[in-house]
Amino acid sequence: MSSGTQTPRTPAILAVHTVLEKNPILLILAILIVVAIGGVVQIAPLFYLQGTVEKVEGMRPYTPLELAGRNIYVREGCYLCHSQMIRSLRDEVERYGHYSLAAESMYDHPFQWGSKRNGPDLARVGLKYTDSWHIAHLKDPRSVVPQSIMPSYAFLAAAPLDSRELADYMRASRLVGVPYTDEMIADVDADLKTQIDPDSKDAAAFQKRYPKAQLRKFNGESAALTEADAVVAYLQMLGTLVDFNLYDDKANLR
Repeated sequence: MSSGTQTPRTPAILAVHTVLEKNPILLILAILIVVAIGGVVQIAPLFYLQGTVEKVEGMRPYTPLELAGRNIYVREGCYLCHSQMIRSLRDEVERYGHYSLAAESMYDHPFQWGSKRNGPDLARVGLKYTDSWHIAHLKDPRSVVPQSIMPSYAFLAAAPLDSRELADYMRASRLVGVPYTDEMIADVDADLKTQIDPDSKDAAAFQKRYPKAQLRKFNGESAALTEADAVVAYLQMLGTLVDFNLYDDKANLR
């Protein structure tokens, strides 16, 4: 006799899931379909990335010296304590300057955006301090910022700049969209020397290739080209390429 009770019906979705669990081939196919959908969602927008980054006047690739300085900056993990992303919040804009534009990082691989700030944001640090201040700060941070928790990077001022892989790095950067020309890559060593010598006969041609590039010996304490020269050159150009007076609150040209 029937007990009068009914066996609960299995929901359709669970029934399908049970079939998948019992059939490994179907399960593998289902996994591949889900992964494919996820991949399309992640990858497809990359083909339209250029259309989402607004071009701004003034942006250019890094000079060889600035690029070397940026590589050292990344090598030493400076990005772990210093972001380069000023949000459009009143307190950040009043403290650091104009909020960051996406196009300012268009030649950064990897970009330096983030929210980790053991130290101040550096997006607008260019020309805020003198070269000698930066050298002193690298050597003994507390000599210029008593409350600083930054470690000393005194070795940078004595370390000769190794530029042997810089041309290869520029070629690799060109593959991901940085517009380095064959001339720029061929003149790496010459441009390194030109940027620290404002009286160089090639200064005018150099500044034509790299508008707003600053020409001088950044580490005045050493006659040789050092890693400190490169790091300070990189820091001194941050936030100096774009004329923010040309932009309204939406970062559009007036």
